[in-house]
Amino acid sequence: MKLLHPTYFPNIAFFSVLLSDTIIWEFFDNYQKQTFRNRTHICTDRGLHVLSIPIAHTRDQSGRQSYRNVKVDNTYPWQRQHWRTLETAYRTSPFFEYYEDDIRPLYDMKQEFLMDFNIKTIETVCECLQIDLAVNRTKEYIRKPEHMADFRFLANAKTKLNFKAPEYVQVFGDRHGFISNLSVLDVLFNLGPEAMDYLKHIVLKPLHD
Repeated sequence: MKLLHPTYFPNIAFFSVLLSDTIIWEFFDNYQKQTFRNRTHICTDRGLHVLSIPIAHTRDQSGRQSYRNVKVDNTYPWQRQHWRTLETAYRTSPFFEYYEDDIRPLYDMKQEFLMDFNIKTIETVCECLQIDLAVNRTKEYIRKPEHMADFRFLANAKTKLNFKAPEYVQVFGDRHGFISNLSVLDVLFNLGPEAMDYLKHIVLKPLHD
């Protein structure tokens, strides 16, 4: 069993872990800034690009905020911007039109809680890959996991991962070369049904094995 934080359209490393074992979602951690909890990486004509979801910050007296209670700031039209960016980046990819009707609805409905939306993005990708979404959730914060592998570090955007993802053809690869470990959307739009086999062949170990 592996322990994961739900993140926004997770990257390739994250999804390779999700496919490799039984997953339990960490639902009782505190929100942290500058993580993949509210951002994901894609490639546009200008290179690496960060899609970031604005959030409404409300903290308790300790200065902390529970991740599951974090609300999305909808005063800014981020959904329209994110979808337009995805469309511009991947419209010419081989499988964008194939999955467009699955992904687009996520940006058409108003989102309230960040964690709920992140789960929806993961669930949508799982449906595209024709696999079941893991439903197990923690009942309290697990400080030191026992009998499970801790992969919560994958939510940290600054963590350097020791793995090499096989290269595949990307939309702007001729301009920027191959960019590794982007959002799983990059694999989905570029490889389509072959994305599943690609993800299964990536092996990622915990930081402390």
